[in-house]
Parts: sequence; C-alpha cells; structure tokens
Amino acid sequence: MGEMLYAGKVKQVWSTDDPDILEFRYTDQISVFDQIIPSLIPRKGESLNRTTCHWFSLVESEGICRTHIVERNGPDRCLVRRVDVYREPGTLPRDGEWVFVPLEFVCRHYLAGSGWRRYKRGELSVESLGFEQGTVLEEGAKLPKPCVEITTKFEAYDRLIDREEALEIANISEEELDQIIDVVLRVDELIEVEASKRGLIHVDGKKEFALGPGRVPVLVDSFGTLDEDRWWDLDAYDGGEIVQLSKEFVRQHYIQTGHQETLRLAREAGDDDPPIPALPQSVIDDTAALYASMFERLTGVDF
Repeated sequence: MGEMLYAGKVKQVWSTDDPDILEFRYTDQISVFDQIIPSLIPRKGESLNRTTCHWFSLVESEGICRTHIVERNGPDRCLVRRVDVYREPGTLPRDGEWVFVPLEFVCRHYLAGSGWRRYKRGELSVESLGFEQGTVLEEGAKLPKPCVEITTKFEAYDRLIDREEALEIANISEEELDQIIDVVLRVDELIEVEASKRGLIHVDGKKEFALGPGRVPVLVDSFGTLDEDRWWDLDAYDGGEIVQLSKEFVRQHYIQTGHQETLRLAREAGDDDPPIPALPQSVIDDTAALYASMFERLTGVDF
C-alpha cells in the first residue's frame, strides 16, 4: 500500500511498490486564481485523468517527445515515472536526468483570459503579442503566431518571468530551454489539428517538463484538459461569439461576482487572500456536465 507524498490543488501523488513509479490520483476539487474552491465537481477527476492520458498517448505515438506516463490504472488514476524535484532556485544539477524543470510554459494562440486582462490594464503590449505598434485589439483576437510565456513554479502564485530569469531559476542551458519551447509548439500543433476535427478552438494552455535520459525534454504532469487549457466552440467563434468550454467558465463566475478583482487588489497590497466562496449548485451542475461533454469532444470516446 502506497502513501500520499503530496496533495496539490486538484491532484494527489502517491508512492508505489516501485521507487521509480508514482501514482497520480485526480480529485473532484476545482481551483481558480490559485485558490481551491470549497465545492466538488462530480467525476471531474476522472475527466482530467482520462483526457490527459489521451493526449500523452497521442504525443508519444506522433514521436514528438517522451512523456512520464506509464499507464492509466483507474478512472481517476495513472502511474507515472518519478522525477527528482529541486525546489530551490538554481539547484537543479546540470548533469541530472529524470529531473523536473521548475517552470511552467504557457502557450497563447488567442488573446483571452489573463492575457486579455493584462492587455486591458496596459501590462501587455501589442508588440509582445506579435502585432504592429498602435494596433487596437479586441478580446478573442487570434495572435499572428503562438506566444510562449514562462512562469515560476514553486512560488505562492504564478509569476511571469523573462528568459534570463527562467534560465537562472531552472539552471538549464539555453539549448535545453529552446528544446522545451520547441516541444511546446509541436504539441500545440497536434492539439490544434485534433481539436479542429471536433469543432473546437485551442485557445491557450500550460505544460510542464522534466529532463530525461540524455537531458531531452519529457512532458510531465497534466495538459490538454479543461484545467490547464482554454477551449472555445469553433462555429460560435466564426459567427462572432466566444463560447467558453473550459475552466474559464468558472473563472468568469468569480469575475462577475467581484471576487477576482478583490483578490487581485489584496495580493497587490500584500494582504491575505480573501476566502473564495463556494459555487452555487447550478454552476456545479453545469461545470460537471461541461467536463463530461468536453471529454467526449476532445477524445471522441464516450464518458
């Protein structure tokens, strides 16, 4: 019998009889803005697990990169290759293998979510998004090319960092960083092709990596789900409407109630986070239905 080694916002990590293998258990918890909502979403963990295992399988079958997945061993569980984690900045050994890269890679294809909110506040320039100076953008604008941003991993809240700080925190070479970014773009190309077959737009998403044998990128954790990625309905977008098909649906609830702005101001002032209210039952029901239906649209498999 294994023991729980770590409990995150939506996932638990358990030991197994094999010291090189861990078990991920996906819970029905849901989080937004780095806060765990005091409401459970029925079968959400199963949806996350089965969806991310679907994408891991596709990435490996396409030969894009290695992944840490060993097998899916239950509806809400999977076995993964253990990687060593160094939580202090700059401590990852330069010759280490099966080591976690302490960064998150966010790839944006449309102006949405936090990117849109940063643009409205004047914190994100049109030039950085690939547009000419003076261009006025609307929410949902398609970017001229994918925009890859890097955030911290082991701080209290995700923080955007530049290339120089990313290299310093992760203690990896420029070539290794470029290899990871190249994999991010190739994985997103695959996701775009698959999503478009099913009437979906892949708006943006985040990914995490380890360095495996030979220090090559290994895709780890979870990706391509409603938690890590943002999705829109393709037909609606072509008709001039944005229909949210991801966790952004829940984020919008807290934006509309004013909680997100209250939280942002508290964090900027260095105050404690205000507690996040529970979701109304109607939002819980709609969210559960969304996770189930989107699993089917993303994978083509019955839930």
